[in-house]
Amino acid sequence: MKLRIFTEPQQGATYDDLLTVAQATERLGFDAFFRSDHYQRIGPGDPGPGPTDAWVTLAGLARETSRIRLGTLVSPATFRLPGPLAISVAQVDQMSGGRVELGFGTGWYDGEHSAYGIPFPPVGERFGRFEEQLEIITGLWTAEKSYSFEGSYYRLADSPALPKPVQRPRPPVIIGGFGAKRTPRLAATYADEYNVPFHTPAETGEAFARVRRACEETGRGLKYSVAQTTVVGADRTEVERRAAAVGHDPAQGLCGTPAEVLEQIGKYAELGAELVYLQILDLHDIEHLELIAAEVLPHVG
Repeated sequence: MKLRIFTEPQQGATYDDLLTVAQATERLGFDAFFRSDHYQRIGPGDPGPGPTDAWVTLAGLARETSRIRLGTLVSPATFRLPGPLAISVAQVDQMSGGRVELGFGTGWYDGEHSAYGIPFPPVGERFGRFEEQLEIITGLWTAEKSYSFEGSYYRLADSPALPKPVQRPRPPVIIGGFGAKRTPRLAATYADEYNVPFHTPAETGEAFARVRRACEETGRGLKYSVAQTTVVGADRTEVERRAAAVGHDPAQGLCGTPAEVLEQIGKYAELGAELVYLQILDLHDIEHLELIAAEVLPHVG
């Protein structure tokens, strides 16, 4: 099992904050640095310096790291047209030497859409656009010559399908969520990894099973992963202090001493999870990452 650091910079972080965390992620031996893709703080509180763009951030980090994987969990299909997004991700893949992964979703937070003038269609249309974007983006990356597409929402005519990513046939695509019908089908058709965020082991097992059944129909195999808010402390006092600092309920997520968190991670490993995204909310607490790297990371994988 591999551990990945997952950040939520819309809650208040600059590029320099993210750079510090990403470089610590690499130095300490974690597998990857991922970030959310949001343009507005979620929930009440100080908006801090405001948002940073996910793919601009990852482009910068691609040049300032050398080993770790880099990606989004997840980029909304509502934010960008599929052709330009395919270009951006392929370019960052080139800039990183082939270390990029695209976590991709329908978009859900209507407040950030209205705040920045981004259309937010009804959920049925969002899924329709999402599916067409998946086909277009993966098609552009893998096309050997020109690429054309005719759908209900998008039309591409004789695209040169350039630039190409370094990773062949393409960068990994991650689809997440807990949906019972459309999500398993789309994951089994287009994704390389299926992610269940912020659910109990029992719920996660149900979601994994649905996607495995869908994969039987498509004949494709996927990696399975989870994302959980993570708070680790050397003792109960430190756990409670770190949880209070980010407003997190210590009874939720991966929360506790290293031994307790290892036991919690083990429950997801039993379900077949190969990757765990540790959602770290306090980006200034590098000692937190150091503790996880020293006391948790060596005992997984």
